[in-house]
Amino acid sequence: MTIAVDFDGTIVEHRYPEIGKELPFATQTLRMLIEQRHKLILWSVREGKLLDEAVEWCRKRGVEFYAVNKDFPEEVEGKNRSFSRKLKVDMWIDDRNVGGLPDWGTIYQMITERKSYEQIMMERFSTEQPKPKKKWWQF
Repeated sequence: MTIAVDFDGTIVEHRYPEIGKELPFATQTLRMLIEQRHKLILWSVREGKLLDEAVEWCRKRGVEFYAVNKDFPEEVEGKNRSFSRKLKVDMWIDDRNVGGLPDWGTIYQMITERKSYEQIMMERFSTEQPKPKKKWWQF
């Protein structure tokens, strides 16, 4: 799966242009996703030196992105026929998501189990016990 990941407010707390504190389990979860062969793309509003600092911050914590602010590492604006600012990814992890950013444990569960946020929440907070099945001879 190809996954776009925001930086500020998603991997770290909002402190732009500074780099905030890491959100709990963010880089640990990203490393696990990379180990499982997901392609992670850093998708950030940061540019230039600020972007380089964010990439290096992640690299020091063992998170190497497949690409940064583009679909694939070799993509060059103006040279690649398919270059577009809109990424072609399977999933976005971003704090500006409708409903906000779930915790990183839930994000990991959504990706690995291929479940929606709603499905996971229903499973976690469902108080209904499954009804026992009736035997064929009971009416």
